[in-house]
Amino acid sequence: MHTILKGKAKEIVIGIDHPFVMIGEKINPTGRKKLAAALTEGNLDYVRQLVESQIAWGAEILDINVGVPGLDEVAMIPKIIDLVTSITDTPLCLDSGNPEVLAAGLAVTPGKPLVNSVSGEEKRLESVLPIVKDRGAAVIGLTMDDNGIPATAEERVAVAEKIIERAAKIGIPIEDIIIDPLVLTVGSDPKAALVTLQTVELLRRTFGVNINLGASNVSFGLPDRLTINQAFLTLAIQMGATCSITDPAKLGMTVRATDMLLGRDDNSIRYLKYFRVAEKQKALEAEKTV
Repeated sequence: MHTILKGKAKEIVIGIDHPFVMIGEKINPTGRKKLAAALTEGNLDYVRQLVESQIAWGAEILDINVGVPGLDEVAMIPKIIDLVTSITDTPLCLDSGNPEVLAAGLAVTPGKPLVNSVSGEEKRLESVLPIVKDRGAAVIGLTMDDNGIPATAEERVAVAEKIIERAAKIGIPIEDIIIDPLVLTVGSDPKAALVTLQTVELLRRTFGVNINLGASNVSFGLPDRLTINQAFLTLAIQMGATCSITDPAKLGMTVRATDMLLGRDDNSIRYLKYFRVAEKQKALEAEKTV
């Protein structure tokens, strides 16, 4: 099953028979004080830097979130999208819990974007799915409902089924739904990663849908988070995850190496090309800090 996203002039195919897709996470002010301040001040130069850096590090889709308390997100998101699309033709993932913000962003986004996200919560299903359908976008479905995040893989798959069925009723095809099985930290629940991995495997076997992960959540509160994130992402890709909202600068080499080891990189060409690009990018960023 393929989920096809489009930017101004670039098409990205997400599928189990394609290389793993990295969705750049950096244009999101949550936990990023510098970006939050830049958005509040209208300093779009910093946003430009984030776009250019993530593309250089191999992001194939860019996540766009302008959720800063007190900021007029409806007015800001078109400005950010206009800026991003003036720099790159890569597809965009519009990230907001506010339907008005999503509608404002989708109205100016070229191609076929991704919406992040809907869930099994009734309010979200009723408010987000019609916007996705009207725009002809794809959507990420979170495996949580009005009762919260289920404890078992089977319960999370049941929420995914609900999302898929409700989307089908209004004409959104299953290939335009990417399911996120949700990742909780193993710091508070030692079985958290295992349940997510089991959910990935069960989703793949039951529906064949594409699967997204916010992989870095797994290590929250623990030391050496990068090592944990790398190990978890490798396991998730092997289980059937096909894309992730992540930091390509930190996890790009892990993604390319995993694809190579799973036989998705003939003659290791993508890995070697990425390695050369990454070395140049490291050198460029090192020069900027001197």
